[in-house]
Amino acid sequence: MRWGHARDGTAPGRWRAHGWPAPPPPACPRLEPIEFGIGYFPTHDAAAPDVLARLVEEHGFESLFFAEHTHIPASRESPWPGGDELPRKYWHCHDLFVALMAAAAATTRLRIGPGICLVTERDPIITAKEAASLDRLSGGRLEFGVGAGWNREEMRNHGTDPRTRMRLMRERVEAIKAIWTQEEASYEGEFVRFERIWSYPKPAQRPHPPVLVGGNGPTVLDRVEAFGDAWFPNYARAGVLERAPELRERAERAGRRIELQTIGVPADAHVLERLRQAGCTRAVHWLPSASLGVVEAALERWEQAIAQFTGER
Repeated sequence: MRWGHARDGTAPGRWRAHGWPAPPPPACPRLEPIEFGIGYFPTHDAAAPDVLARLVEEHGFESLFFAEHTHIPASRESPWPGGDELPRKYWHCHDLFVALMAAAAATTRLRIGPGICLVTERDPIITAKEAASLDRLSGGRLEFGVGAGWNREEMRNHGTDPRTRMRLMRERVEAIKAIWTQEEASYEGEFVRFERIWSYPKPAQRPHPPVLVGGNGPTVLDRVEAFGDAWFPNYARAGVLERAPELRERAERAGRRIELQTIGVPADAHVLERLRQAGCTRAVHWLPSASLGVVEAALERWEQAIAQFTGER
């Protein structure tokens, strides 16, 4: 079952996977088909990453995104943006890139990626190699979602000052891109510095995998414009649809396509229609970290909402 189509009329995501140039940004929102994906916390006590990935691909979805947290500090000082009580899945996840590789090995066409990778807690040289290796071994299917994170104690445990995390995030993403695209890469920034390094493999996608910038804060579109191919916010938080026109304006000024994609979309056909009207090109729905039966039931509800939205029901 497929609902989405790439903007150039080919199979979904094909221009990205083959390194073809993206179509130019539209002057006004086009009511394009939306690609539909799945988000998941790949915990050790729920449906395994490879099992989940096969199920998602068999059901015809375009993409699968895994969440990342290296740990959760037991102090629980930082408030969770999603509510009062933090779900236990946040500190029970498999390693991000190990889980993604399991998903890639179990599938053939599914786009896979972090939703999102906490680059503020990662060494950029190691992360560049992990992501490039995953992209090559998956046949060019990586979508590189990145974000700064919300848990300040978690960042501090990785040596990151929460007050400068946005500047750090930009430098690490820029450094990763340099490693991906340069035979002999160098980077000189406030936080990231290295000189003349060789690092292979390079990603299969050219010039590099799409960079999807997460976040809902007031300055997030500055980061999207600076180093992103798409804005990938959480839908549940306010302002996503309202900020879509600004995103289009920034893309036009930059002379390139910057997509609106969103994660955390509810299984609601009316929400999907609003996203379509806003020019959204990918809608991702979280599945519960649970047994396969529970996961399949939630997947069916998402499919029903999509069928209602597309008129197939």
